[in-house]
Amino acid sequence: MPLLSRFNTLNSILLIIITSGLIPVYAESDVSQLYKNNCAECHGQDRLGSIGPALLPENLKRVRPKKAAASIRDGLAATQMPAFGSKLNDEEISLLVDLIYTPLKEMPAWGMKEITQSRVQYFKDDQLSNKPTFDADPLNLFLVVETGDHHATVLDGDRFEPIHRFKTRHALHGGPKYSPDGRFVFFVSRDGWISKFDMYNLKTVAEVRAGINTRNIATSSDGRYVIAANYLPHTLVIFNTSDLSPVKLIEVKDNSGNSSRVSAVYDAGPRESFIAALKDITEVWEIPYSDNPPFYGWVHDHRDEGPPEQEPFPVRRIELDDYLDDFFFDQKYEYLIGAARNSKNGQVVDLVLGKKDSELDLPGLPHMGSGITWEYQGKPILATPNLKDGVVSVIDMNDWKTIKRIDTQGPGFFMRSHEKTPYAWVDVFFGPNKDVVHIIDKATLEIVKTLKPEPGKTAAHVEFTKDGRYAILSIWDNDGAIIIYDANSLEEIKRLPMKKPSGKYNVYNKITRSSGTSH
Repeated sequence: MPLLSRFNTLNSILLIIITSGLIPVYAESDVSQLYKNNCAECHGQDRLGSIGPALLPENLKRVRPKKAAASIRDGLAATQMPAFGSKLNDEEISLLVDLIYTPLKEMPAWGMKEITQSRVQYFKDDQLSNKPTFDADPLNLFLVVETGDHHATVLDGDRFEPIHRFKTRHALHGGPKYSPDGRFVFFVSRDGWISKFDMYNLKTVAEVRAGINTRNIATSSDGRYVIAANYLPHTLVIFNTSDLSPVKLIEVKDNSGNSSRVSAVYDAGPRESFIAALKDITEVWEIPYSDNPPFYGWVHDHRDEGPPEQEPFPVRRIELDDYLDDFFFDQKYEYLIGAARNSKNGQVVDLVLGKKDSELDLPGLPHMGSGITWEYQGKPILATPNLKDGVVSVIDMNDWKTIKRIDTQGPGFFMRSHEKTPYAWVDVFFGPNKDVVHIIDKATLEIVKTLKPEPGKTAAHVEFTKDGRYAILSIWDNDGAIIIYDANSLEEIKRLPMKKPSGKYNVYNKITRSSGTSH
């Protein structure tokens, strides 16, 4: 057969194979459809993030393509990322990996101009009553976030009856934060919308969009500022709490110009500063918000000369030898205890000296953001669940040594207690035993009871009433509920149906920085 004829015959055979579907061929539009069918619901149609994070090269610096492929195929432990290995073949997974590492043709801008233009003020504070418009203790209210249908419920913590239910932005993230008096609460959605809600008048007061993909917010202890930590763009943005007008935008970069997402930001009230951990840079930032902030880096020999003049919200950089994705503070806010999601040990940062103090024996994925403290045998201890291993680690906060590991029936997400209860509660959020909750005796560090509130449904996130007499637990399901328990007898008192109540936040416990809950 002539060479040309053989070439044409091979082409014909190849065409038949391709058109028969034996060798799939994907056009750009097909890859987009593949993404739309499998990824867009959580990560956004434009890859800018929604319930899940943004999928862009700028946000995947710490993830190699091979690891990204494994995450798509096998899912990600301790997240809502499912496994697609039974649904997608290797080529389809490879195409999705190529897509998420491809830059957008045009990255949307979100700077001070866009932030300012997004702001909406529905009411001014002086237009509303400065007293509660309902008959209930304003300090014993709970805000229950229902992610099942994107609503929130204001709950009376004495009668355990709903006072008001209202619609929120889509996919709230990071936990609401209260003003110092508890009147206002601020919450943020994954797509960057900060909402200010008046707990006295039960109205949304103002909203502003801080970023395109946002991690969490914090409010200052003096009540003047709220700060947003963004994954996209790589910024921290500070707002006035009065009307959510932007005050300052801080681009998050190291001294070499490398930019970073912000893992989380918290208020360190006793220090009058915000503390931010960075996702892609091995630094912790401290940002004072006081009108006369201390200059922490001033050399001792020159203190008599006084600190140099500073711009508002100066950044103090604390360099570390590992990333911090998740962190926790001691009650005095002198130490930051953090860990990276790389299964290495945790580390303790001395905020006074501005340097790493020691390492923690914390393998796996400790969930430091859910850590709690209490007094045990005359010394302060820290207890934290683990997102990867079925264990609660208990750490002596004097020498930072692990004094006990409490085995649980699986990895946990939330741990909670209260100063006036003898017990600590920890869920088993991940794995086949997600429907159980362990009760730990704080005096013996032993599990004394295991509850199974709703067989087959995830039980999680306990919060206590103002006086610590009752514990409220969530059934994380669209046909879920909150369940009220007597915190001493551990008997169920009442349950109220809710739409996937992901979290419950008691006003008093939050504004007084209870050692039994997150701050």
